[in-house]
Order: sequence, then structure tokens, then C-alpha cells
Amino acid sequence: MTASRAFRAARRAAYVALPVLAAAHAAPVLSTFGPLRNRVMPRLSGQGRTDHVALTFDDGPDPLSTPFFLRQLEARRIHATFFLLGSAARRTPDLVREMVAAGHEIAIHGWQHRPLLLRGPRATYDDLARARDTVGEITGTAPTLFRPPYGVMTTSAHLSARRLNLTPVLWTCWGEDWRARATPHSVLRTVTADLRGGGTVLLHDSDCTSAPGSWQNTLGALPRLLDTCDERGLRVGPLREHG
Repeated sequence: MTASRAFRAARRAAYVALPVLAAAHAAPVLSTFGPLRNRVMPRLSGQGRTDHVALTFDDGPDPLSTPFFLRQLEARRIHATFFLLGSAARRTPDLVREMVAAGHEIAIHGWQHRPLLLRGPRATYDDLARARDTVGEITGTAPTLFRPPYGVMTTSAHLSARRLNLTPVLWTCWGEDWRARATPHSVLRTVTADLRGGGTVLLHDSDCTSAPGSWQNTLGALPRLLDTCDERGLRVGPLREHG
């Protein structure tokens, strides 16, 4: 075979292989579809004990907003799981330590809030490893839970999480509290529409990727959400108590 023929054959093989590799990388994106995930991927959805609800927050820590959530949770004697951005944790290590001292569970949300779908295997691994190691150094304990930005998993994310001893956890219901048109009432209504025993609730304690000031709607909805869980006989706590 001549060099030109070998080159053309290699190019044709690449044309075939690249779409296959791209499809394999993106296949787990199907888990982003909540109803499908909740039905066939209970572990990834964060489904646990039927008498318990896991309360989780993403995108922190933020010194302008996170302390308000900590005070409100302390007043209700509730612990939650906070999925931290590694870059934000590095900027506010004392706040992270305060969260740990208050009894909250610390997990990671990646180093920066960028979709993993646009990242290859090496970049994905480096992002998760950097976040895990940074948060672990601050808290003294390596985190074991991981939630991808935008809830979008990829094959590289699954493989990297396994290598780093991280368990991916998404959610069963959310408040859509990042929207500019959100209100405390809309956040509460959206969460409770899908709230069930054994579910995992996603909220945000920071507006770093949300509408400016949106965290105030979340904070305003939180007391009534906790009241609703009480009325339904559901205990609220972090994922470590979820079963």
C-alpha cells in the first residue's frame, strides 16, 4: 500500500471512529432527563430511605450568601450536603471549615462550573482531582460525593469518578431557583411538586451561575420546604444519612 493510500484509509477510519467515540462520551447525558433517571437510575438520582429527604446545595461556598443558609439550617437543627466548587472553596477556606464545624456534609461540584460534555478524559479527571484534593486539604477529609455541573454526566466523568473514589449523585427534584423569574413561592411549588420520601432535593446557596440575587428566593423558600417535610413525616438531612 502506498503512503497516499494508507493516509486515505486512516482518514476514512477516523471519520468512522470519531462519531462512535463522541457518542460513547456523551451517552450518559441521557441521565440528565429527570423522569428517566428517577425511574431506572435510582442510585444516581440519590434515592434513599423512604422516610428521609436529602437536602443538597450546589455552587458554593459564597461568603455573601452561604452564611445565611448556615444560620437558617442551624436554627432548624438541620444538616445538609453542600456540593462545592473547588475554585470557590480555595478562595474561602474558613467558610468551608465553618460548614464542616456546623456538621454539614461536604461534596464537590468540580473545580469550575463548566459542562463536562465539552471536556475530554484528561481534562475531566484533572478537574475532579483538583477539586477533591483542594477540598480535602481544607477539611482534612477527602470528599466522596460528586455532582457534575448542570447535572450532565459523561463516560469520562464516570470513569474519573471511579478512579478518584467519588460517587456521582444527581437529584430527584429541584426548585429551578436559578431562574430570573423565580420567587420563593415558585421555588417551593416546584420542589414540592416532585417531593417524595427517599428523594434528593437540589437547591443553590450561590448565584455564581444563576440570576443575580436568586439565592434570596431559595432562602425565602427554605423554611416552608422544611415545614412541608415535617408535615409529611419526612426527616431532612444530608446524603450520608440517606441510606
